[in-house]
Amino acid sequence: MNQSKQKTAFMSNKKNSRIVTRFASYTVLTIMTALIFIPIFWIISTSLKSEDAIWDTPIEIIPSEPTLYNFKNLWSTHPFLQYLENSLIVVCSATLISVCISTFAGYGISRFNFRGRSTYMAFLLATQLFPSIMLLIPYYKIFMTFGLIDNISALIITYVSFTIPFCTWMMRGYFAGISKDLDQAAAIDGAGRIKVFTSVILPIAWPGVAATAIYAFIAGWNEYLFALSFINTDTKKTVSLGIGQLIGEYNILWGEVMAGALYALVPMVIIFIFFNRYMVSGLSAGAVKE
Repeated sequence: MNQSKQKTAFMSNKKNSRIVTRFASYTVLTIMTALIFIPIFWIISTSLKSEDAIWDTPIEIIPSEPTLYNFKNLWSTHPFLQYLENSLIVVCSATLISVCISTFAGYGISRFNFRGRSTYMAFLLATQLFPSIMLLIPYYKIFMTFGLIDNISALIITYVSFTIPFCTWMMRGYFAGISKDLDQAAAIDGAGRIKVFTSVILPIAWPGVAATAIYAFIAGWNEYLFALSFINTDTKKTVSLGIGQLIGEYNILWGEVMAGALYALVPMVIIFIFFNRYMVSGLSAGAVKE
């Protein structure tokens, strides 16, 4: 009888513990979701208000008279389409170069044991420990020497140098999760190392490549400081610079700033809608050793 009561009490406590854990989890998720979506909602709300309505009190969370003036004026008064084109050229070029280099580097690190391998991996990781602002002046002097200031090539080179180390780590982790038996089996069938990589390993590693490309794209798309330092001509500016110039010394066009932020957010939303599963699988690759 006592054992039955003890078992019943244990099951009841276990059930209560699960309820508390679930409630705490949902509470934390709700708070985190609010922290993410409230700023986005505020951006949308502000972008749909006129300049006068933005400063009205009490503040209207949902605009009573929504307008698309900020979105239209942004295109008519600023070459925003050119900014988007410049950003896509710079970021896509840097992403392509970074992914190609890091894919080969990650495969080599995961498959070959060579002298200095551990040192090289530690060096890649160490490059991520220093703030990028430290490299601004050296980069500026180098690009000034080669005449690359006010040239989008300077941004491409900069973004490639920033993203390759972490992209290599990501690809190394993903390749490490692919069994080396596949390489050996393909080699027995007569395939060379390049053939093994391109025909056997690379198709399996596609989620990791996609995740690496997404990371490199986001890192370049959101960058502002180096673009501000290297680009002077208005027609060569990126989206981040285009939004930044709406903030003047004495006046801030908040409506247009928010509209520009939404325009800049569109590529990120598209990427996460179609490639979010690759991002998750790529980042978690290598967490479990073979």
